[in-house]
Amino acid sequence: MMREASTTFEKLDLDCGVALSPVEVAYETYGALNAEKTNAILVLHAFSGDAHAGGEGGWWENMIGPGKAFDTHQYFVICSNVLGGCRGTTGPSSINPETGCPWAMSFPAITIADMVRLQKMLIDQLGIARLLAVVGGSMGGMQALEWAVTYPEQVAAALPIAATARHSAQQIAFNEVGRQAIMADPDWNGGNYYGGKPPARGLAVARMVGHITYMSDQSMREKFGRRLRAPDQFEVESYLQYRGSKFVDRFDANSYLYITRAMDSFDLTQRGALPSLFEGIRTRFLVISFTSDWLYPSYQSLEIVSALRSRNCDVAYCNLTSHYGHDAFLVEVEEQTELLRGFLASTFREASRKA
Repeated sequence: MMREASTTFEKLDLDCGVALSPVEVAYETYGALNAEKTNAILVLHAFSGDAHAGGEGGWWENMIGPGKAFDTHQYFVICSNVLGGCRGTTGPSSINPETGCPWAMSFPAITIADMVRLQKMLIDQLGIARLLAVVGGSMGGMQALEWAVTYPEQVAAALPIAATARHSAQQIAFNEVGRQAIMADPDWNGGNYYGGKPPARGLAVARMVGHITYMSDQSMREKFGRRLRAPDQFEVESYLQYRGSKFVDRFDANSYLYITRAMDSFDLTQRGALPSLFEGIRTRFLVISFTSDWLYPSYQSLEIVSALRSRNCDVAYCNLTSHYGHDAFLVEVEEQTELLRGFLASTFREASRKA
């Protein structure tokens, strides 16, 4: 059973010191919450995702549903669009109540912690005192880590997949190229393009760069090689142009700027040495990385695992063999399903025993 919904909160206090008001959140749920409210799983989307995680066309439809990794016959799955997004949750394209115009670049700076703070408000409103699990890949994994560090008593298990505790210089660099592509487009107009022509060319180029980083050399060789789409066009060129143009139809350029900035500013170690953040934490962890992921390489996951083990936390780690690159968390279904199904089942048994 899938349900689309939205809710509005009076205000949200942001890390930048601004009280954002009001704040709308779009979300979807799958399955049913049990009477004890112990079977809720919060799925956290990556940069370009949204609340539509399961069901037809969902970005993780191969993982959410009856009999799948997140079995909706057993679990109640929630996914919300992040703060700063453009798919129903308040962001730069939303109307500023003080001006009656879209926020555009006057929207306040946001952080991963702000996103999680808003998610916590949603979970509280749903009457869920403790989540069975928080799970996400890429930026979703960063949110899962933020949940575990900030609200450890409200999270039985955290599953960061292909994620990091802080971006490297290379990760920041790729995001900056995307931002510069958008801002170099004359149609961006300082962010004031609503009601006019959006910076489609700049946003498309930003997305093309992103897709290159999501794939591995091997997956690009196998998918495209040097095959031609036309006498003067390689298959890979056609693919990137198609992906770029499709992205423009569903994503806001200013949201791209704000969300990538939030990703780049995320750094758990700003609060102390990474091991110290996990001191005394009772949350269980399953950390997953992929051998061919050069955008979020395995060493970043291992850094998290090492910090957890140094504090004797309950952590399992799997570095799955894959040639799909960073995209592996979206397409490597079989092995992830096997891992997640067993981990969630044992977590649910333990949570039920303590309830």
